[in-house]
Amino acid sequence: MSPSEAEGSTFKPPSLPSPPTALSQSYTYHSPKPTTDGPYILGVDEAGRGPVLGPLVYGVAYCPVSYQEKLDGMGFADSKTLTHDTRANLLASLSLDPESLGWSVRVISPQAISSGMLRHPPINLNQQSQEATVLLIREVLGSGIKLSEVYVDALGPSIPYQAYLSSLFPTLSITVKPKADSIYTIVGAASVAAKVTRDAWIEGWIYEESRPCQTSDMVENAQCSAASENVAAVKGSDIPLGSGYPSDPKTQAWLKSALEPTFGFPSLVRFSWATVKIMLDKEGHEVQWADETQTSLIKAFQSGSSADKGRSPLAKELGIRSVSDL
Repeated sequence: MSPSEAEGSTFKPPSLPSPPTALSQSYTYHSPKPTTDGPYILGVDEAGRGPVLGPLVYGVAYCPVSYQEKLDGMGFADSKTLTHDTRANLLASLSLDPESLGWSVRVISPQAISSGMLRHPPINLNQQSQEATVLLIREVLGSGIKLSEVYVDALGPSIPYQAYLSSLFPTLSITVKPKADSIYTIVGAASVAAKVTRDAWIEGWIYEESRPCQTSDMVENAQCSAASENVAAVKGSDIPLGSGYPSDPKTQAWLKSALEPTFGFPSLVRFSWATVKIMLDKEGHEVQWADETQTSLIKAFQSGSSADKGRSPLAKELGIRSVSDL
């Protein structure tokens, strides 16, 4: 799609799957590999760190060092300062010179964000962001692109992060700075790729909770089809999402309308956000597991006294167990 076609229309970037499907897993998209000789510069930025709704998207853009002057004249900047149509036009323009311009995104699903942050030990958002950044750089290098310089929008303190990335990629000149998308045009291009991809996911979100069930059995499939006709729409699906930020009144209203007391929220929501945890505690149904009343069993697991009774100190220390116990 050309920039003129992107403007004023519902622009669907090539980084989204076709045909449209629900976002249940994280994935990576790469544009066609540029063919112009290097070395190349690469920029890294993200969209969606703060919202309680939708994916976190990391983007990279890259071009030959000799292409920088031309790129500077294309209008790339911090995507948050650009209009929706301008961002769509700019992303479309990244595809107009495939010999010299390339871009990629890593789309981290809300489920992946939440499961990482809620596991033990947790993988916090900074760690997940670092992993996405490293993955994208490695895959661009792996495609055969000769990189020389990498510019990254900062995650917290710049110096430790720059040192970390430099240790992983010692042959590259890496610069990490706050507001890098406003300083380096190549980072602004990455910002646009990430923002347009995330916005397109949110605007065209498909609720996997509303999909009809499917089985391999013909009889069960017929029952599924009949049942799906009576399935109500996902709660809140007819209400505007707002910006997705917890402080947005529209997003707060959507969260209240979408909460199902027994099953919680649709997979669009990041369950690890404090806003969601508080709402579930206040409005959700309390769940009691069957073994919560078995006090003796709980104590046995907590103390290990039942399993260790009568065993020698050496066996306890080495974790030796009888075959019959296993």
